[in-house]
Amino acid sequence: MLPVRPLGKTEKYYHEKIECQGAMLFSLIDPDKIYLERAVALAKESYENGADVILLGGSIGAQGSQLDETTRMIKEEVSIPIVLYPGNVSGLTQYADAVYFMHMLNSRDVYWMSTALIQAAPVVQKMKIEAIPTTYVIVEPGRAVGWIGNANLVPRDRPDLAAACALAAKYSGSHVIITDSGSGAEIENPPYELIKGVAAACNRELFYFYAGGIRTAQAAGQAIASGADGIQVGNVFEDGRAGAKIRKFAEAVRKEGKKRI
Repeated sequence: MLPVRPLGKTEKYYHEKIECQGAMLFSLIDPDKIYLERAVALAKESYENGADVILLGGSIGAQGSQLDETTRMIKEEVSIPIVLYPGNVSGLTQYADAVYFMHMLNSRDVYWMSTALIQAAPVVQKMKIEAIPTTYVIVEPGRAVGWIGNANLVPRDRPDLAAACALAAKYSGSHVIITDSGSGAEIENPPYELIKGVAAACNRELFYFYAGGIRTAQAAGQAIASGADGIQVGNVFEDGRAGAKIRKFAEAVRKEGKKRI
């Protein structure tokens, strides 16, 4: 019998957090928009007010020395994992704890489904970053990431199609699936029925995180109540002095998450 690949430190942390609090809050920082001292300040506010993980990444520009230095500085100030949420092969840095090693399942372009992973794999190995096998699915409206990734957007009103994507992720061995409506998506509410469909298909056999368009603590809690294991929030936390807002989001996520324990 072939050996099973052991879980890395960050994935074990995910399991521990889900087991003890039921759900997680991810604070997403785009080093192309917020970097160095501003990024460190936001990361510290996120950490001190209840975020479980700092995500670093963006659709364009989050790369090179700017990414390296931002990640290194944040790592000196927080004791929660820093996970890369890369927009391309260039979005890697040795200073992070882990990377979502992800393919965009519903891209029309083979580059985002496989070629980018082939290019990135040797770099991840050399940097010794923990790789978390991840399936990425873009939901309407998609915004910049949908455009960059040439995505065949999943309609918001088709939870059955989103659930089929989740099954494909599960059956092909992903440990995480992320559905993303796009950074800064100006939607009235997240697609709760779609979230329910994906969560049901995952059946607690892989982590399901929802991203895009969560603008209030109430929406954050409802996304967790609908079945997501965690939510990713970026733009809403970028307006400066966001500590109180982050705390409200964290409280809403934990309140709904604890109902599962």
